[in-house]
Amino acid sequence: MRYLWALVPWLLGTQGAMAHAVTQGDKGYLAQVSGEQIPSFVYLGAKHMVTGYDHLLFLFGVIFFLYGVRQIGAYVSLFALGHSLTMLAGVWFGIGINPYIIDAIIGFSVVYKALDNLGAFERWFGVRPSPKGAVFVFGLLHGFGLASKLLDYEISSDGLLVNLVAFNVGVELGQITALLLILMVMHQWRAMPRFARQSYAANVLLMIAGFALMFYQIAGLMLA
Repeated sequence: MRYLWALVPWLLGTQGAMAHAVTQGDKGYLAQVSGEQIPSFVYLGAKHMVTGYDHLLFLFGVIFFLYGVRQIGAYVSLFALGHSLTMLAGVWFGIGINPYIIDAIIGFSVVYKALDNLGAFERWFGVRPSPKGAVFVFGLLHGFGLASKLLDYEISSDGLLVNLVAFNVGVELGQITALLLILMVMHQWRAMPRFARQSYAANVLLMIAGFALMFYQIAGLMLA
């Protein structure tokens, strides 16, 4: 649990916390590259996912109470499908959303999943929205976040489709890698007798982290 507590001040203090930011070196590469560059874009996609803390927080919330491989695979596949559709379509058709707004929405997705895990919707409204439907919808929104950022860098149209597909393959490979690491930690944690009690606190912290991401982006929008 001490690692989860350490996460909150880190998020609050993160500089340039645009959740889909690309490093300056990658930005220069994306702006200059032309033609099909499959290995490079696979690498960039994987790098984005394993360093994308908003994605990882959301996935952490999604799998928190999932145990079976088939069940986990179904939810993660829905998220991947949504993420892939809007990332590819957004860049290909030039559909962008203000990065502050979309990243605030992504922060809200973390809050939503934490509340879902806490059973808040049943208590407040007497009904739980479809968990799979929510994961797919938020997957679409996460994809728009990445598409909006990539559009800022005006990637060359030469080889664009192949490069976008390669980037998306990298994203999914990074997602699988991150997910396996999360599941390894979760497996050990779930075996502890205090997991049931700590799970409530963990999801409260997850909700706080989501609110921190939201408010950071809202503040950035107001000051921009």
